Amino acid sequence: MRTINISISDLEYDKFSLKGDQISFSEFVDIISNELAKQTLNECVSLAEKYGLSKMTMDEISEEVKAVRNAKNHH
Repeated sequence: MRTINISISDLEYDKFSLKGDQISFSEFVDIISNELAKQTLNECVSLAEKYGLSKMTMDEISEEVKAVRNAKNHH
């Protein structure tokens, strides 16, 4: 097994809720993956708000999905 060292700021250390000074690679990948997922989700929410999608009801969303499916089937 090999060991690598990665330097991070105290802010990042706290942001990722790290404990101690050693973690496994799997834990590191999980932490980074979760952070990327959060960033992507926040971006999606921002875009939904920007384009008015966040104000749509479930019925409106269902109608939009049906319309897109129908358009694909007619081509």
